[in-house]
Amino acid sequence: MTMLSAVLAAGDTVSTTLGVVQTVLEYLGTVAFAVSGAFAAGRKQMDLVGVVVLGSAVAVGGGTVRDLLLGELPVFWVTEPTFLLVGAATALAVVPLARTRTLDLLQRLRIIEVSDAAGMALFVVIGTNVAIDSGADGVSAAVVGVVAGVGGGVIRDVLANRLPEVLSNAQFYATAALVGAAAYLGLLQPDVPAEVAFWVPIVIILAIRLLALRLGWGMPTFTVPDGREPRNRS
Repeated sequence: MTMLSAVLAAGDTVSTTLGVVQTVLEYLGTVAFAVSGAFAAGRKQMDLVGVVVLGSAVAVGGGTVRDLLLGELPVFWVTEPTFLLVGAATALAVVPLARTRTLDLLQRLRIIEVSDAAGMALFVVIGTNVAIDSGADGVSAAVVGVVAGVGGGVIRDVLANRLPEVLSNAQFYATAALVGAAAYLGLLQPDVPAEVAFWVPIVIILAIRLLALRLGWGMPTFTVPDGREPRNRS
C-alpha cells in the first residue's frame, strides 16, 4: 500500500467512525428528548395518546422546524421514520418505568440531563451544517442550528401549556447552543480536520450546559414589580 493509499484509507476510516458515532448520538438524543416529553405529559396527567404525541413531538421537533425553515421537504422523519418510531416507543416505555426506581436513579445521576445536553449539542451542529449546505449564510445557519437544538423543548412546553423553559429557566441553554454554532462556523476552515470541526463545538456546548447545571450559571432574569406596568396614556 502506498503512502497516499494509506492516508486515504485512514481518512475513510475516520469518516466512517464519525458517521457511526453521529448516528448513535442522534438516537440517544432522540431517546432523551422523548423521555423529556413523556415526563411533561405525565405531569399534565395525559393519556397514553398524549404521552406518545408529546414524546414524539419533542424527539423530532427541532429537526422538523429546521427542515421547514430551510424548505427541505418532506421533513427528515418522513423519509427516515425510525426516529419517529424510536421517539414513540421511548415515550411509551417511560410509563411502566415511571413506576419503578429506574427513572429515579437516572434523574439522581442526571443521566437524562446529560443525554439531553448531548443530543442538543449534536442537533445544533447538524442543524448548522444542514443550513450551510442549503445555502444559508453564517448568521442564518447559526440561528437554524440553535432552533434545531432547542426546538423540541419549546414544542414540548407549548403543548404542555407551559412557558418554554429555554426562555425562563435562567440557565445557559440557548446561549450554549449559540456559542457552539458560532464555534462550528469558525472551525469550518480548509486546514481544520472534519472531526475537529465536528467535536469541538459539541464539547463546548456540553461544557457550558453541564457547568450551568452544576454551578447554577445562567442569564440574568428580568422582573417588573407588581403595579409598575406601563399605562396606556392615549
